Amino acid sequence: TNRRMDQPRVIAVTGASGLVGRALTAELQTRGCTVRRLVRRAVQDTAAEIAWDPAAGTIDAAAMEGVDGVVHLAGENVADGRWTEAKKRRIVDSRVDGTRLISQTIAQLAGKPAVLVSASAIGFYGDRGAEPVDEDAPAGTGFLADTSRAWEAETRPAWEAGVRVVQVRVGLVLTPEGGLLAKMLPLFKLGLGGVLGDGRQYMSWITRRDLVRAFCFALESDALHGAVNGVAPGAVTNREFTRTLGAVLGRPTVLPAPRFALKLAMGQMADQMILAGANVVPARLAEAGFSFEDPELAGALRRLLKPGV
Repeated sequence: TNRRMDQPRVIAVTGASGLVGRALTAELQTRGCTVRRLVRRAVQDTAAEIAWDPAAGTIDAAAMEGVDGVVHLAGENVADGRWTEAKKRRIVDSRVDGTRLISQTIAQLAGKPAVLVSASAIGFYGDRGAEPVDEDAPAGTGFLADTSRAWEAETRPAWEAGVRVVQVRVGLVLTPEGGLLAKMLPLFKLGLGGVLGDGRQYMSWITRRDLVRAFCFALESDALHGAVNGVAPGAVTNREFTRTLGAVLGRPTVLPAPRFALKLAMGQMADQMILAGANVVPARLAEAGFSFEDPELAGALRRLLKPGV
């Protein structure tokens, strides 16, 4: 029997120690939920933790019985370090293996959760130029698109077992605590920030706060299923992002970072994450009635970088 997402709610979370996972866990607890983290070490507290090891394909399935919802965020950090072949293998395996394990485990439970909200990425769409892209757009080409497609496909066992599945295609998550913004800030504060490549590529961003709210919304909204773009409605070009960040910080942004320098610094990752982009639209969230607290970039950056203003 599938329990509905009413009180009291027990939510199992993978990747709970990550940049998004920490904030999501705190928000779920604020909303009165009990969070059970899936951890890859010996479990200290069985009420709060569930053991799993995606690489080994092991999970404490009995401990998953009775959870109302699952949020699956775990996976190798895409933006950390160069994309060696070994790194790319880890990126794919960590996502595909983890999602398969979660999904197959859920499918076999006696008391299944009502919902699985599984992270994916807007990398799914590949490099799309300026045309607005909603959830009905086909997958693009390239490593990130292939990875996202394989990753989303692994949720099928849960869906076939009658669990509502939502795949949140996460955009560029803005928080000064980590991710791309944290990497850009030191340069921009020194007045060394600039356009990447020709600056025409789109950056589909979302603040961490709104992404966490979107995950909670996906847990609660029975009408939502399938792919959901986790991005703000105000995607901007890299040129506009650069100008806005410089303006908020009160720093010039005149030095462009040429393509060859980025390729040198970051290798293949630069091509697909920084020099490529898609103008992604949060159509399904909008249809379902989700309201953004940070819908446009200047206001979002001011809130994140100028507390108290």
